[in-house]
Amino acid sequence: MTDASQPKKKEKKDLEAQVEEKEFELAEIKKTMEEREKTIEEQQEKIEEYFSQLQRMQADFENYKKRSEKDLKEYIRYANENLILKLLDTYEDLRRALESEKPETLQEGVELIYKKLSDTLEGEGLQEICAEGEKFDPFKHEALMVEDHKDYENGTVIKELGKGYTLDSKVIKYSKVKVCKKR
Repeated sequence: MTDASQPKKKEKKDLEAQVEEKEFELAEIKKTMEEREKTIEEQQEKIEEYFSQLQRMQADFENYKKRSEKDLKEYIRYANENLILKLLDTYEDLRRALESEKPETLQEGVELIYKKLSDTLEGEGLQEICAEGEKFDPFKHEALMVEDHKDYENGTVIKELGKGYTLDSKVIKYSKVKVCKKR
């Protein structure tokens, strides 16, 4: 072998080493790409699973909303059932009183019915609002008239023109009143 062939052999070995090194790098890149593709596939599967869960949750929520609306409508429809049942006896008593032939029996019957109805409504939380002689309160009273009156202070209710009521401390009907207003 000649001296000229030795550098060619060395170049060939260097080239083979470089090729081998590049093949190794290529194998590493392929391995990394395969791992990343696997990771991407796993992430894609997770995304699909989460999307599926989200769709099921959304469907469940829609069903829940529909059920809730139906239950609420049903509740509202029958909310007064207990009160109506309590008032039915009073209603029947009124019918019997009206069928009475004696005026004094009718008077007694109506008085008893009024007492029974009053007790039932109070039992449900209904209270009358005191107005006459009280200081005017726009949260309880509705002023229909004003009058300058010497016996009352300014802003005092002179006369109750219509009863007002609260239901468990909530005003459901304002008292209609005449209020003293000094000029």
